[in-house]
Amino acid sequence: MLKLAAFIVDKRNLIFLLVGLSLLFSVFSRNWVQVENDLTAYLPADSETRQGLDVMAEQFTTFGSAKLMVANVSWTKAQELAEEIRGMAGVQSVAFDQSTDHYHNASALYGITFDYPQEDDACLDALNAVLDRCSAYDTYLDTSLGNQLAEIIASEVSVIMVIVALIVVAVLTLTSQTYAEIPVLLLTFVSAMIMNMGTNFLLGKISFVSNSVTSILQLALSLDYAVILCNRFKEEYEKAPLREAVVTALSKGIPEIGASSLTTVGGLVAMLFMRFRLGPDMGICLIKAIFFALLSVFVFMPGLLMLFGPWMDKTRHRSFVPKIPFVGKFAWATRHVVPLLFVALVAAAFFFSSKCPYVYGYDTIVTPKLNEQQIAQRMIRENFTSSNLVALVVPSGDYAAERAVLDELDAMEQVDHTQGLSNTEALGGYMLTDRLTPRQFAELADLDYELSRLIYTAYATEKQEYGKLVGGVATYSVPLLDMFLFVWDKVEEGYVSLDADTAARLSDAAAQMKNGMVQLQGEDYTRMLVYLNLPESGDETYAFTDTIARVAREHYPEGNIYVVGNSTNAYEFQKSFARDNVVVSLMSILIVLVVLLFTFKSVAMPLLLILVIQGAIWINFSVPVFTHVDLFFIAYLIVSSIQMGANIDYAIVIASRYMELKNQMEHRDAIIETMNFAFPTILTSGSILAASGFILGRISSEGTIVGIGQSIGRGTLISIALVMFTLPQILLLGGGVIEKTSFSMPAALRKREASGRVTVDGVVRGEVHGSVSGVMHAVVDGKVDLTLLSGTVEEEAQHEN
Repeated sequence: MLKLAAFIVDKRNLIFLLVGLSLLFSVFSRNWVQVENDLTAYLPADSETRQGLDVMAEQFTTFGSAKLMVANVSWTKAQELAEEIRGMAGVQSVAFDQSTDHYHNASALYGITFDYPQEDDACLDALNAVLDRCSAYDTYLDTSLGNQLAEIIASEVSVIMVIVALIVVAVLTLTSQTYAEIPVLLLTFVSAMIMNMGTNFLLGKISFVSNSVTSILQLALSLDYAVILCNRFKEEYEKAPLREAVVTALSKGIPEIGASSLTTVGGLVAMLFMRFRLGPDMGICLIKAIFFALLSVFVFMPGLLMLFGPWMDKTRHRSFVPKIPFVGKFAWATRHVVPLLFVALVAAAFFFSSKCPYVYGYDTIVTPKLNEQQIAQRMIRENFTSSNLVALVVPSGDYAAERAVLDELDAMEQVDHTQGLSNTEALGGYMLTDRLTPRQFAELADLDYELSRLIYTAYATEKQEYGKLVGGVATYSVPLLDMFLFVWDKVEEGYVSLDADTAARLSDAAAQMKNGMVQLQGEDYTRMLVYLNLPESGDETYAFTDTIARVAREHYPEGNIYVVGNSTNAYEFQKSFARDNVVVSLMSILIVLVVLLFTFKSVAMPLLLILVIQGAIWINFSVPVFTHVDLFFIAYLIVSSIQMGANIDYAIVIASRYMELKNQMEHRDAIIETMNFAFPTILTSGSILAASGFILGRISSEGTIVGIGQSIGRGTLISIALVMFTLPQILLLGGGVIEKTSFSMPAALRKREASGRVTVDGVVRGEVHGSVSGVMHAVVDGKVDLTLLSGTVEEEAQHEN
């Protein structure tokens, strides 16, 4: 470690150059990062909803659409405006009538469908033209077109980062001993953050959640690493020159900081085992963030210490963090009471946390702040009746089965209405899939009957349905939709001639039918739209989506059936959560447990520390039960992993210090000294993590980010409270159990004797002109007789002068 540390310090100018180039590259490469704004993209690949979404993307065209509410407008003016919008370029249709679905409280709601697929930028051009036309009115727009969510989140995160940065500077100023260490810490943090952001493009595409909160959490989670190395340096600088102080501090800090990071990484690794792939997405981003934080601390920060080291002597100030002997005294006085109260509290928290009001859709989530889109959605929801839309995807080709499914669903009280090819009216009261004879089609299309017979004959020939011609074409019936499109194809090909009026009428009808076809009829599947009188999420809604699938399977016994919509998304989230909840909890506990077993070499100590933090997690997620605030489920999965991995460091600091001191002084004095020692570290790291969480929860308007932020902030404060006012009592009361369950790792002892000029580097026990025990880094002139626990003893070759 000394050799590695010396190399890093001596090559600091090269490292500065490489870091500078990396930062310059990252500033540009961060713009290459692709962000996924749709949570359904992270559903398990084998889930029915994910498969249904993939089928719909492949088989159907979804045109761009928007809901536009115009407030304070008369019915006459609203009707005129609807006609104007219908006539605008790029607008395919405008849904508007006198029903309360479209006009209510002197406000109009237009359902606008554009001529282009929703991913086409031409939709945005047409939408902007509509908004310009309505600029004189009070308008509220609800649409998924464009990158509104990404733009909103980006602007909010920018504000959050500034506020968090100010808090970090304030906390570091209060907890530092010299002002010169503050720029060292900040430069270390910022470089790690920028390099992590600049390498996210290597992951292909990351979620908007990871893109938004990773940098903020990276700062809060990795703060300890830089603070530990800085404190080490200040200790060494008291007794050694600058270079030697940095080298020694780094050689001691690498194993210490590396061990500290293992619990944090261990908690994040648990997220990689989630079926809901947002967990692995965020877990990988955060693990990578920790890696860059370690890299920045180990490689970049030593050079900064060399630069700013001389200024640390000149900028010393008194400590602003007070001693807290009262905490240790309280722990000693209540050591027989608090552990019992803690057990009762944890038992109650375990029960209530299982009742946490998790939700799997956004319809009931309340955020402290509303963005423009949310305000528009609320205004539309408060003024107009709305339906919950789900899509039913079935094998294509059976119009009779489709009509039977739609009729059965329409008869159910949970269904407002349905829409499919089989119940969409075309012309003359006929539905698109009604079968018409040549005479019926001639009357409907205003064609000559003989021409109609000829067209039917051509259709049967092209479809190779020759048997239909044997019995006479007059009785041959064909679905209206199929025949209409066949006729129009022949008109366009020049095989059928029509007068101008008939051709214009058929052209309009064919265009509408083709638009309906690409939206509802695919090569292998047919899509039906079912509008429900149920909320987007809830057990009743989830059960009814199963009913829809059951009805469809009765009429389509062969082939796959998919029910897709916001409700099925939420239903799939619920099913994933049932598994991921158990997996994440167990994996985070097991991984951290293994790390702590090797850290403390005791069975009882890791269990006690994990119980304290797990108790904090249960208390944290009991709070929504009493505040009656719905929590988006992903917040628990992510925050529980972070809380276990990061907050347990606070418990480790206290436990390690107490175990070191309890054999040197009275237990009462040891716990008082331990709390005085641990308080600045916990205050620095905990306050920044808690503040970052609360700021995320307060300033963001996105439900997932709000839930994560609020839960992290609240959970960190609870963890701090327990490790400060409960863990000390547990250590005092459980000291005997900890010692009885301790074990030691076997070590290979090597006996070495040497004389002359001898270099000793390692943990040794023996004699060097007297007894010695400890870590030696020395050159000895004389004879040594040592038992080597680790390291080396090398006898140097003699050189003649």
